Amino acid sequence: MNSADVVEPRSKVMRAAFRVFAVIERVGNKLPNPFWLFWLLALAVVALSAILSATGLGAVQPATGKPIAVRNLLSADGFKVIIDGAVQNFANFPPLATIITVMLGISVAERSGLISTLLRRMVTRVPGRYLTFVLSMTAMVGHIAGDAAYVTLIPLGALVYRAAGRSPVLGCIVAFVSISAGYDASPSLTTTDALLSSISTAAARTIDPHYAVTPVSNYFFGLASSVLVALVITIVVETVMARRPDLAADETDQPDPADLSEVEVTARERRALRIVGLVALAFIAVLVVALIPASSPLRGPNGGIVNSPLFTGMALVLGLFFAVLGTVYGKLTGTFGSARDVIAAMVEGVRSMAPILVLFFAISQFLAYFKWTNIGEIIAVTGAKALRDLGLHGWLVLVGIAVVVTVMNLVITSGSALWSLAAPIFIPMLMLLGINPEVTQAVYRVADSVTNCITPMSPYFVMALGFMQRYRKSAGIGTLASFTLPLAAVIWVVWVAFFVLWYLLGLPFGPGA
Repeated sequence: MNSADVVEPRSKVMRAAFRVFAVIERVGNKLPNPFWLFWLLALAVVALSAILSATGLGAVQPATGKPIAVRNLLSADGFKVIIDGAVQNFANFPPLATIITVMLGISVAERSGLISTLLRRMVTRVPGRYLTFVLSMTAMVGHIAGDAAYVTLIPLGALVYRAAGRSPVLGCIVAFVSISAGYDASPSLTTTDALLSSISTAAARTIDPHYAVTPVSNYFFGLASSVLVALVITIVVETVMARRPDLAADETDQPDPADLSEVEVTARERRALRIVGLVALAFIAVLVVALIPASSPLRGPNGGIVNSPLFTGMALVLGLFFAVLGTVYGKLTGTFGSARDVIAAMVEGVRSMAPILVLFFAISQFLAYFKWTNIGEIIAVTGAKALRDLGLHGWLVLVGIAVVVTVMNLVITSGSALWSLAAPIFIPMLMLLGINPEVTQAVYRVADSVTNCITPMSPYFVMALGFMQRYRKSAGIGTLASFTLPLAAVIWVVWVAFFVLWYLLGLPFGPGA
């Protein structure tokens, strides 16, 4: 965006905020691509390991009493990790197989048209007074589609608002903020659950080699958060944003019947959705019935459910679930003519993941170096001791982490990349303070979500602005930020307070968590 795209705000507070945005954008633009960033961090770990090992820096593992020393990567054993272990480092990177397995199924559901139709069905024929909440909740469900939700829901939000006689600009804002600021809140399991839990598991095993964080470990909190965030957005939009005098679209913008017809769901699609709904219920029922017998092979040790193959292998279950639903929908609507089309959808889905797979190679090497050198474990032990000496309550420590992650997310907008940096330090450190990895992951998800809608480093911020400019050509970064900044501030305060309350009440963040 150039300077012409920035609208100067009247408020001193907003002017100050936009100056901060400008600094963030300048700093962020100077950062290398995340792929190179992780390689630079890996080189920093190599150098640091040589320096710290020479100084004899170490710590004592509280659980075992064993000394922990920094290991030098510029040694014979270190070069084995760097060179001989490179392929193994990548192959053993937990999110790699997990995200591919889930995406094989989700890509079938997406390319069959199931997800797009479901989202359209949720927001059409909704009474005007419920439109904001329904659109926001639709975005929470839309997180199943990952980043594709932005492409689908932002223009859809504008169209349904215009069809209801309301500002399409406001529709863009509601859809964008709901997807981005509530990115880690969803009433259903998503690829993010599988991705983050695998990173959390690897970090937790620094302290406990047998610890496992499952994809459902934050489900209860995520479900409640999706309703909370949608309610907050609805209240702020209807009581404040909807009263702004600058919501009108350009006079040249007139409803296009062709555009409005695209929102409607056809009779064939409605029938397909009903059948798919029955198939989904049958799929879930089969799993539940299979878990009932105490001797079921789907149960875990001692007849456990949370530690059962069904939960620990949730990535496969999710992938299969979406693949079955997508295939049924595709056959009923004609988007899939044969089994070859299903395979083609999977291939296309994996192809779309090429950028993140390339990034994963760099991340996996950095994490392997970081773990092998013991630097992360020493930081965790030392940090836990310092926090214990300060006598801070657990909730205060968690809020502090939320603040740190919120600031970091303004520049590093990739959730998986940021968690790959933060988890190896935060999770072991808080485990030593008696705070479970599932709790640390939950507070990360809150902080990682909210600022997505205000950082100019996010490509979807620019995308949202592009959709907004369809209805108001004069809109710029300042226009969009003047809507998203107040919403983000309120969501952050309410959501963090909700997290603290949940934590203090001792409510489970998910099954077994």
